[in-house]
Amino acid sequence: MSNQAKSNIDSSIGKVFKDYRKKHHLTQDKIAEKLDISEKYISRLENGNSGVKLETLVNYMNILGIAPNVVFHDLIINEDVKFQVDLSYKISNLSEQKLKFLDLFVDHLKDL
Repeated sequence: MSNQAKSNIDSSIGKVFKDYRKKHHLTQDKIAEKLDISEKYISRLENGNSGVKLETLVNYMNILGIAPNVVFHDLIINEDVKFQVDLSYKISNLSEQKLKFLDLFVDHLKDL
């Protein structure tokens, strides 16, 4: 199994940050204000030119509603974990009604 290069990790996470910021129609300035960090740091993160501190990662995910499976989707290479992440990623794109149905279905499966 090969290790991920830091630049690949930074680029992947930066792309997710940028996509979600734009999805929420926020400027770099606005997200920097919400995260209490500099706009320059946001730019470096989104362009993959800087690593993200754990605190910033968690705050970014909370503010923009980014699930961990989305952040790490393209970075996981372990096949067992990748299957779980892929499944979680698919689930995260379901409608609220389908999520409720799936929750009931999973509860039913656990009881079998």
